[in-house]
Amino acid sequence: MALASALACALLGGLAAGAGALEGGPTPSTPGGPTVDEVRGADAPGAIDGEYIVVLKESGARAAAADELRTTTSVRDLAGSLLSAADAEEADTRRVFASALKGFTLTADRAQARRLAAEPAVAYVEQNRTERGDDTQQDPSWGLDRVDQRDLPLNESYRYAETAAGVTAYVVDSGIRVGHEDFGGRASYGYDFVDDDAEAQDCNGHGTHVAGTVGGETYGMAKKADLVAVRVLNCENRGTTEDVLAGYDWVAAHAVLPAVANVSIGGAATDAKDAAVTGMVEAGVTVAVSAGNDDGDACQQSPARAPDVLTVAASTDTDARWSESNYGDCVDLFAPGADILSAGIDSDTASARKSGTSMATPHVTGAAALYLAGHPEATPEEVTKALRSAATEDRITEAGAESPNTLLYSRF
Repeated sequence: MALASALACALLGGLAAGAGALEGGPTPSTPGGPTVDEVRGADAPGAIDGEYIVVLKESGARAAAADELRTTTSVRDLAGSLLSAADAEEADTRRVFASALKGFTLTADRAQARRLAAEPAVAYVEQNRTERGDDTQQDPSWGLDRVDQRDLPLNESYRYAETAAGVTAYVVDSGIRVGHEDFGGRASYGYDFVDDDAEAQDCNGHGTHVAGTVGGETYGMAKKADLVAVRVLNCENRGTTEDVLAGYDWVAAHAVLPAVANVSIGGAATDAKDAAVTGMVEAGVTVAVSAGNDDGDACQQSPARAPDVLTVAASTDTDARWSESNYGDCVDLFAPGADILSAGIDSDTASARKSGTSMATPHVTGAAALYLAGHPEATPEEVTKALRSAATEDRITEAGAESPNTLLYSRF
């Protein structure tokens, strides 16, 4: 204890003598008040409120003393002296480190952490954060397999650092078979505008397939996202503009952020649909829409032509544009859309294969959910920019006139 006390005095006193000569260093929070410094990562994604990591200096004035910090006991004793000097005795030391680095963690309030950061013996203070391992799914659908790598051939795995837990994905479509095992209890009904009731059950299969690619445990990009069914298409996968607009309006009114919406619905270009889908974006929802399956200009459809959404064209497993996919300068990204395996509606374990820009779009929706999991305060504009910037360039053959040659990439 005597050694630790002497060490603390040497560190605190010796470093304090030279601290005042450093420009841009710690400053008093108020004239005559305690000296404070910033906490690194205080507002970063995953920051844990009230928990901090203190890293001690091991160079310069304290190099000679650093050798004495070889045991957890000596570090803990120094931690106590530092907390006292920073007027933070009420803070609770949690763990101490004396091998890979010299430092300790503690529970404290922000003011205490800032005062501690200004202590001469402290290199810096960081906010504690959540961390997540990079999971890998073996033998995924080819679409998942493709978007986590830049080049072919496929490597029969899908790597992901996030699961999008805490992100809500609204599927504006034919409903969802919410009891399907691939959704793991995370799928729920929003509203059914076809039958005008609260049970948005899927009797076509299109919406369930889309939802599976967005957030299924086996088939999905974002494996822990909450899925909400907003039914606007009937059992024949058809609907009315009125019902579609009602679905968009419902999402804008009820969205729980952070949120994404998948709109794998095409049709004639109308100002009302463009305005309504833009309204979802203005409500804070990142919206991905299908480019359409007419082998034509996506700018001739709504909401594909709307400026503030992510418009998605379809690619094949050879990185060619799927033959029926729309194209053009209204397209933002290509994503896998041919022969996609996902959840089916025949039973709670059923699967189905479908093709189209409707199948490409949920890959992008899921990727947007993954981005929001790590950046929950991001705006739709910021999410869109991130996905465009991360995209793999110049891989799509026969992309179509004026199409951006950009393929979805999920490893941000």
